[in-house]
Formats: sequence, structure tokens, C-alpha cells
Amino acid sequence: MADAALSLAERRQIQLDHDSERVAHLADREHLLAPRRSNDELRAIADAAEARFAASDGAGLLEWVADEFGYSTAVACSMADAVLPAVVAEHLPWVDTLFLETGYHFAETIGTRDAVESSMKLSIVDVTPKRTVAEQDAEFGERLYERDPALCCQMRKVDPLHATLQGYEAWITGVRRDESETRANTPYVTWDDKNGLVKINPMAAWSFDDLLDYADKNDIIVNPLVNDGYPSIGCATCTRRVAPGEDPRAGRWAGLDKTECGLHA
Repeated sequence: MADAALSLAERRQIQLDHDSERVAHLADREHLLAPRRSNDELRAIADAAEARFAASDGAGLLEWVADEFGYSTAVACSMADAVLPAVVAEHLPWVDTLFLETGYHFAETIGTRDAVESSMKLSIVDVTPKRTVAEQDAEFGERLYERDPALCCQMRKVDPLHATLQGYEAWITGVRRDESETRANTPYVTWDDKNGLVKINPMAAWSFDDLLDYADKNDIIVNPLVNDGYPSIGCATCTRRVAPGEDPRAGRWAGLDKTECGLHA
């Protein structure tokens, strides 16, 4: 039955069932988790997996992640699209999906986040900074993102994510090699020394066209800004449209000597 043919009561019931499944998973999640292994153990696992998958096309990577880490895994999602968490959820339904709620997002990004939460088998975890935007403005002055974007990113993205990741053994990102020169050698698996856990990049070899094609064929939510000239979406204050032929990340911190927020540096 097509969604358009469903009654309001039927759509409401589908939403209630969806939310109930999430609640049930979260209630059982603690019973699915083994004690967190030491950093030395996790580093050894990461080193072995990096060598194992280095010369591969990534086949079997997410099956390995599900077997090795289970729900001690988190997915990072900027809500430019939901392809990454959708692919991961095929192996780990209701996986924790981290969204950095910086307080500076486009309205379209928040709308995408809400649509993803209401329709996909994911557990959205809003990662919030220590300070609200108003509190940051009061302490550091307004428009810190213009005067010291590195500090702004550190406080609103890097530090909150670091604190949240301490509860996991592995995190999965959507970093792709085609995004910029700084990401050209991204491995499928690596040890994230800064955050102290295993980092997995299952889409490393994907192109931007691969991502859009997969989303189209599988009816996966994409932020409407992607089709409006924003192939890479960050905070509204620090992101502009990208001209044809430009690097996909050229719209991030345009005009500043900055190409990364620090999450993947």
C-alpha cells in the first residue's frame, strides 16, 4: 500500500510502532554490550583490520564491524544525507547515530535529522556543546566563527564528540577520498589516537555520484541543500554553495585558511 493511500490513523500507528521499536532496542541495548576493551586491545584490532582491508574494495567491512563491535559502535552523520547510517543499519538496526547539534545548522539540516529519526531504524543521539550559542557569545563575543573558526569548531564539534565517543569502541564516518586532497588516502579502518577508539570509513572509495545514485535507488533521505549547490554541508554560518568544477568542500570556511573542523584531522 502506498503511503498516499494510508489513512491518518494508519500513518500514526506506523509512527507509534516505529518509536516503540526504538524504545525497545534502547531498553535492551545494555544487555547487548560487552565490557569496553582496553585501548591497547582496540588498537591491535584496528591495526590488523587496516592491513586486512587495505587492498580490498571494502567488501565484508560492515559485517566485520557488526561481529567485532556490535552496539559498541556509533555512526557519525552530518545529515547531508542518510546513506551512511542506512547502510550500517542493514547490519546494526537502531545503531546509535551521532548528530552534532552545534546550534548553527541550516533549517534544512534539522529537518533532515527529524525526518531520519521518524522514518529510519536509527537511534539519533544529539551531541551538544557545553555552552549554548548565547552562552558562547557572552563569554567569547558574537560571531566567534568569523574571528576564530578553529576555536568555535573545537568547542561546538570536536570536544563534544570526543566526550561522547568515550562510551564506544568504534565509530563509523562518511569520509570519502574524493572530497579533498587531505582525505585522498583515507583507509577503511584505522586507529583514532585522538579519540581513543577504532575509526571505520566504509565509504572511503565512494564518489559523490555513487552516494547520490545509491540514495536515489534505495529511496534514502537526502538533505535538500545537496541539490541546491551544497555537496558538503556544515554550519550555516560557515558554508556556501559550491560552483561547478570546484572541490566539493570548497564551500566550507570559504576565504579562510581552514579546510577541516578538526573531527578528522
